[in-house]
Amino acid sequence: MTVKEIFDAFRNDYVIDETEVVLQGWVRTNRDNGSIGFIEFNDGSSFNNLQIVYSKESVDDFDKITKIGTGTTIEVEGLLIETPDGKQPFELQLDNLTILGEVDSSYPLQKKRHSFEFLREIAHLRPRANTFNALYRVRSELAFAIHKFFHEKDFLYIHTPIFTGNDAEGAGQTFSVVTDDKNPNDFFGKKVILTVTGQLHVEAFAMSHRSVYTFGPTFRAERSNTKTHAAEFWMVEPEVAFADLKDIMELIEECIKYCIEYVLDHAADEMQFFNNFIDKSLHERLTKIINSTFARITYTEAIGILENAVKNGVDFANKNIVWGMDLQTEHERYITDVHIKGPVFVTDYPKEIKAFYMRINEDGKTVAACDLLVPTVGELVGGSQREERVEVLLEKMKEAGNAEELDWYLDLRRYGGCVHSGFGIGFDRLLMYVTGMQNIRDVQPFARTSGSILF
Repeated sequence: MTVKEIFDAFRNDYVIDETEVVLQGWVRTNRDNGSIGFIEFNDGSSFNNLQIVYSKESVDDFDKITKIGTGTTIEVEGLLIETPDGKQPFELQLDNLTILGEVDSSYPLQKKRHSFEFLREIAHLRPRANTFNALYRVRSELAFAIHKFFHEKDFLYIHTPIFTGNDAEGAGQTFSVVTDDKNPNDFFGKKVILTVTGQLHVEAFAMSHRSVYTFGPTFRAERSNTKTHAAEFWMVEPEVAFADLKDIMELIEECIKYCIEYVLDHAADEMQFFNNFIDKSLHERLTKIINSTFARITYTEAIGILENAVKNGVDFANKNIVWGMDLQTEHERYITDVHIKGPVFVTDYPKEIKAFYMRINEDGKTVAACDLLVPTVGELVGGSQREERVEVLLEKMKEAGNAEELDWYLDLRRYGGCVHSGFGIGFDRLLMYVTGMQNIRDVQPFARTSGSILF
């Protein structure tokens, strides 16, 4: 039996009183008052700890047990007792305890509050801290929610390659794949990079399977130390044939709401923890998202909002608001947090600041693209209707300098192409939004950012 099974049985009104159990796990805390002791015990199966009670009358080695430190691995045998009048709904009355793994006196996690900065330095141990115990459970549930949503929509899950010869975004901030420093292109016969997106490859499958998605790691060699940027991060990238920009925005909104609702339902204890200790407005904010309709404004309207903000004295770091600029996080957050007070799609961006594959609008200046901006995070999802016209796309690719290496991408239009659209969700940023965590380094198991790599 596990701790999770015990809690599940209790919640489902199964009788657990007077049940003998044997459990293996770890000591979270251990305290005593001289005659009775309490161990907060966790076996990894549940966010909730099980309280173990021991006394001089119940165990022979009371004094030895009181000296067991945080982090020690133990096996316990005892009787589950329901305690309706206590702080705990039930507890384990200890009969026998066996130490399975000692803990050294240098163990850095103790019963006190540790800063997130300190915990990043011991990322191999921080899953044992309450915040990260909860976080990685929510991360797992959120990933499952992504797959469940698209499975229920009859999407096909495609594994796209991590090694590629294509910089789809055209930014040039990529990691090269090298096996021989003297002959860097020897292995593949050409320059190869770690992918910045799985989009181009998954588009090929949209032309045969209609509704597809990929969900995996992506890499960008951007030397940024902001709270929302990492060198390695996970992306959810659906692609849908016969869908335009309006269709894809509806799918984005439905997906985000589904995932939030799923996590609230399936990680209730963990989400309550985040509401209590990380962001006291979290539950209210997420519930509001589920019950709201996402606003929609054009990029041109967004620029007007920011221009009025500057006129009214808003002190942006970048006050030079002009049409054609790329919106910064501070601008995005002003629009979401102050002006809209909720999520908003910004559409129809200038073609010069967006990727080559986005469809040019009839005005010739903008593209059929959208970014979903959300409070506290900024950009969460980016999507677009793809350029399906071969001649128009070819000209854009020539301008970007990738026409030759991406000739296969043009084939997707030459050989039975159609209107199609897709988007990308930054999974780590979505996790930040769902939990209220403020730094991407704190939502990834082992964060990869410029400057150093410890693990």
